[in-house]
Amino acid sequence: MSRIIFVEDDAELAGLIAEFLGRNGFAVEIEPRGDTALATILAHPPELVMLDIMLPGKDGLAVCRELRPQFAGPIVMLTSLDSDMNQILGLELGADDYIVKTTPPPVLLARLRAQLRSRGLASAAPPAGDRQLAFGVLAIDASSRDVRLKGEPVSLSTAEFDLLWLLARHAGEVLSRDELLKTLRGVEYDGLDRSIDVAISRLRKKLGDNPSEPFRIKTVRHKGYLLSPSGWQD
Repeated sequence: MSRIIFVEDDAELAGLIAEFLGRNGFAVEIEPRGDTALATILAHPPELVMLDIMLPGKDGLAVCRELRPQFAGPIVMLTSLDSDMNQILGLELGADDYIVKTTPPPVLLARLRAQLRSRGLASAAPPAGDRQLAFGVLAIDASSRDVRLKGEPVSLSTAEFDLLWLLARHAGEVLSRDELLKTLRGVEYDGLDRSIDVAISRLRKKLGDNPSEPFRIKTVRHKGYLLSPSGWQD
């Protein structure tokens, strides 16, 4: 499991991102201040550092400039400041990537893994066994993003695959709409967003579930959705 130090003073945002990355094979330690970040990072160097720019004590660009000569791993700026000048400055000061906070969580995950792969860190992705799941006639391979039902390929959109993979990793557990939205999109459920319900409906149709009485991806009233491990027998 790769370890990340995330320098971010917005506790709620940091917690959401740490939770999402934690579900995807990373251990995230949050450091809320720029003026203590360098000591924290160098005391126990992680595989990767994520830095906000607007930080108390010292801004992220200054931290990046001081950290780069002493840290060999990837440094990724994760910030709401999306101006060309800030991106250029961050990269020139030693950052390996510059990502704005509005980037969808799955894209952020892919870019972090790409940075770790580029440094030859084998722990950048979960072990192969953790990337393949099977329940009866359903087989999912997250490495190739391949889904097969009774041996036949199932065509899913990116969002549909990400939702199915999350449900499958927590098969037998009820996941609320709020948990699903936070993990997949980094936003909280507002009581009105129906995107998860629509995606579930599409998954059921493509995976041969019964739309009126689903037995593969079940609705748990007032709680959320559950992928049934026993619902995939031929």
